[in-house]
Amino acid sequence: MHKWLLFLLPWALGVAAIDSTPYPATPSPKGLQVQIAEDALALGIHHAAINVNLPALLTATHAPSQPTRTVNGYTFNINQAYVENLDRSIQALSDHGVVVKLILITYRTRDPYLQRVTTHPNASATEGAVMAANTVTPEGRACYQALTELMAERWSSNNTPHGRVWGWIISNEVNSHHQWHQMGPATAEQVATQYEDQVRLAWTSLRQYSQNARVYLSMEQHWTKRSHADALKSCEGRTLLELFAARARERGDFDWNLAFHPYPANLGDARTWLDPVTFNDDTPKVTFKNIEVLVQKLAQPALLYQGHPRQLAFTEQGFHCTAKPDGETIQAAAYAYAWEKIRHLHSPIDAFIYHRQVDHAQEGGLNLGLWSHKPGSIVTPDKKRPIWYLMQSAETPQWDELAKPYLSTCGLKSWDDINVH
Repeated sequence: MHKWLLFLLPWALGVAAIDSTPYPATPSPKGLQVQIAEDALALGIHHAAINVNLPALLTATHAPSQPTRTVNGYTFNINQAYVENLDRSIQALSDHGVVVKLILITYRTRDPYLQRVTTHPNASATEGAVMAANTVTPEGRACYQALTELMAERWSSNNTPHGRVWGWIISNEVNSHHQWHQMGPATAEQVATQYEDQVRLAWTSLRQYSQNARVYLSMEQHWTKRSHADALKSCEGRTLLELFAARARERGDFDWNLAFHPYPANLGDARTWLDPVTFNDDTPKVTFKNIEVLVQKLAQPALLYQGHPRQLAFTEQGFHCTAKPDGETIQAAAYAYAWEKIRHLHSPIDAFIYHRQVDHAQEGGLNLGLWSHKPGSIVTPDKKRPIWYLMQSAETPQWDELAKPYLSTCGLKSWDDINVH
């Protein structure tokens, strides 16, 4: 879409002028997927990610005085209680200057109507945790447009009183589409085509209200290797990125960005400095050990936007704390290594959003939290781990003192010895 069309669009739709406020600059990329806002603010974060359950923004039936949105002749009932709950979560952070990103997720729903309008019609009825959006049927496209326009108007427009959002991460880990972007068996080309359309629809809604808020693709660590042996259940991250970029250029390029999850190669082993990866574009995975591969990739001409690299954000990654005596030490050392790796890159990183704030009892046995959880609970915080204090010190004068003891754990004499190729 040409820039002049973006400025005419609000006039044609009868809405307020597009907000031209620049994307905010922050002192560092330090961030967190937030469960407890007060604790997150005590850590001194500048970036936060919040999950949005797209089907939960709707109700299947209409009640008196319930708000609705109509797009292309289809009317959708808005779940105002959930919207206001998101208001509170967003505002608790944005009012303190935290740059908030929303992760727009189509979770599985048991309601037949909500499933029909929100979920890709080819998605499995039983497999996958996150669904591709219904961008296929006219009603599904209208629904996705209605929901993204609602979010853009409420949280990314001029003088919003409900809290400010600066980024949308579209779906989740799409190169593992069988589990995290379920749209049925699909080739990499089919996934890229559907995903580009979904991202473009979201971007179009956002640009009606904000000139500089950002949209991001979501990908996990697999690069030239697939997460699943079946090529119809996952695809190589590099392939998906290249296909997406080519598809976007064919339809008229736009300013998409990349949200990547550089977990350690083995999720159960936080020692990412030992990951079996390479430092070139043929590496099987991208982890914190070789994140410069992404920087180099985004600098290639085929991926530039208007002559400049797209923004790169790390929006979900954490380090498992084992029950071994050195578990907490290794977890904290991994954070120190990751933070220093980012500091030593030759290109700025949009955000480094840690996952998670508190251990979750149902996360496949992983204990990624800055806090442990209380025994017998799902996600009730119990005790702070050393990583909490280390993260709090990031970017402060206390960092060098607190991070130095972890050099030996990482096999380094100085953080300047970190390999950046």
